[in-house]
Amino acid sequence: MNNRFERVTKPLMWSMALLLVAFVAGCSGRGNDPILGGIGVGAGLAPTVTSTVPANAATGVQINRRITATFSESTMDAATITAASFKVTGPLATAVPGAVIYAGQTAVFTPTSVLAASSLYTATVTTVVKNQAGIAMLANHVWSFTTGLTSDTTAPKLISVGAADGATDLPINRDATATFSEPMLPSTLVSPATNFTVCAAGTGVAPVACASPNITGVVTYLGNTATFNPDVDLSPSTWYTLNITTGAMDLTGVNALVPGLIPNPWSWKTAATPESTAPTVTFTNPADLATLVPVDRTINATFSEAMSQATMVTANFTVHETATPLNVVAGTVAYDAANNIASFLPQTSLTPDTDYTVTVSNGAKDLAGNALVVPAVGGLPKPNPWTFRTAPASVPPVALAINLGSAASYGIAARAGMTSSGVTVVNGDIALYPLATCTDSTSTVGGGAAGNCTGFTDWADSAGMTVNGSIYWAGGPDDLIAQQVTNDLNTAWIQGKNKIDTFAADSLGGQLGGVGPVGKTIVPGVYTENVLNLATGWVATFDANDDPNAVFIIRVTTSFSDSGILATPSEIKLARGAQAKNIWFVIGSAASIGTGTIWNGNILAGGTITISGGSTVTGRLLAGAAGAGAFTMTTTAPAAITINVPE
Repeated sequence: MNNRFERVTKPLMWSMALLLVAFVAGCSGRGNDPILGGIGVGAGLAPTVTSTVPANAATGVQINRRITATFSESTMDAATITAASFKVTGPLATAVPGAVIYAGQTAVFTPTSVLAASSLYTATVTTVVKNQAGIAMLANHVWSFTTGLTSDTTAPKLISVGAADGATDLPINRDATATFSEPMLPSTLVSPATNFTVCAAGTGVAPVACASPNITGVVTYLGNTATFNPDVDLSPSTWYTLNITTGAMDLTGVNALVPGLIPNPWSWKTAATPESTAPTVTFTNPADLATLVPVDRTINATFSEAMSQATMVTANFTVHETATPLNVVAGTVAYDAANNIASFLPQTSLTPDTDYTVTVSNGAKDLAGNALVVPAVGGLPKPNPWTFRTAPASVPPVALAINLGSAASYGIAARAGMTSSGVTVVNGDIALYPLATCTDSTSTVGGGAAGNCTGFTDWADSAGMTVNGSIYWAGGPDDLIAQQVTNDLNTAWIQGKNKIDTFAADSLGGQLGGVGPVGKTIVPGVYTENVLNLATGWVATFDANDDPNAVFIIRVTTSFSDSGILATPSEIKLARGAQAKNIWFVIGSAASIGTGTIWNGNILAGGTITISGGSTVTGRLLAGAAGAGAFTMTTTAPAAITINVPE
């Protein structure tokens, strides 16, 4: 049977929005597929490296891990991908001996022996590498990383699948996916494709056992996600059972898949119809026509639905100088399927004071193969292509009113550990020192020993905690970083406490907000309150009077409490240019954020910080500045918590 993507008209695939943790995409065995919008041999485009493991500038890399480079197309010439064209050098530019294999769009460099600890390594994929049409890469792809002190001994687990076990009414034409807790060795999943299997399991009210796989298809593996693409559409109203065997291994080639919280095997039932809605871009960052964009900015596009990671590649996500289209920016693409966000990471900083154009092409597809709407204009959510202008080199960034030092990129810091009891997302870094206790609702985070953060790095868990950032903890490979962050937190807290008041003490009357929709208006300045509350359903509006650099500092001698609930949530609003990064709450002891609260601003708390379900925070929540303080997130589905670190 021919792969169903080879048809002139592609019927669509399975269903159900996926909660995935996936970083780059490409597609194995589909070089000439019409679905990919010409990213294969037929396109005549030079191939590029679209992602790497470890990522550029990664730190704490385990010393027994392989190094991988994933290409923008599946039809690469394997004969050109060797130890001569994929090189790794270590300390003093010494060549690292090793072997290279190519499987499923990814080249894997396996060092002959473990890497040296705490050392800088550089990997290079050279222009010797070609695709099967004989087109070579236009430039070497070079990236660096630094090793940690330890080897990887943690077995991988399944953390997300595209269709939940027992789900029904799923469209007949959507790919099946499985996402792992860490990068896997592609050859154990795609070549041969015997470790990810699918079989039909009957049409009754429940699936029946099937003796052996009977659904043929192609397995691709990219990022942390394996995808099974059947050769033909599945049958309507039929159960299917998927299984990933212990032959699947992580990048050590030793640690085999072990059972986790996600059932394996798992089964689901199809509906009678395909899915045909075209995806759109719903949000861009930077925004269209944005100015003063930092030159080291990551460029993001958020989609209206889950996308095929196979199409989230540099061939479909391009950035170039607007005035000179041939000046294409080299970089890599990462896909966060949990939030439907593709991110372009430039390999080097952009040029100051320059216009750039970003395009996500119609080669980008959803999980049913529906092409992205391009160009997106008029009433569609966001323009695509879109443009922005970088900041002039002569314009330095405006310093924060309170110097956070190394804590500036952290969404959470705590001196007495962290607990999450439900679905939480942290878009920023985390530091825990000197106590590394760190658990979420599904298990000890990262699969480490009970009660600590061993193995907790860039963790993602659709039923628990997701961290889109770096995590440092006491006793971990980079615990000096965690220590420095919490030290800088203490310094910043003391600095905030010593700010000189603009207004008389207790001028807010102990109440931050008022009855909406504007509530109480807060103007720039320094306030001091003995105790401060935000009542249920009340609103505080921070008004910058058209000054984007206006600073608001509210010092609270004792504690702060927000009493919002889901039915009547409280809110901190921004008006006339006010920015969350310029709002500071310097709390003497404990601080709490209620349920469903929309919060803008940074909290530096001397003691504990608690936040309840359904709340969205744009700011930093840093606990224990006075020497002790835990961080606790309490939530029940579907009231998730999201914390976003402001720029």
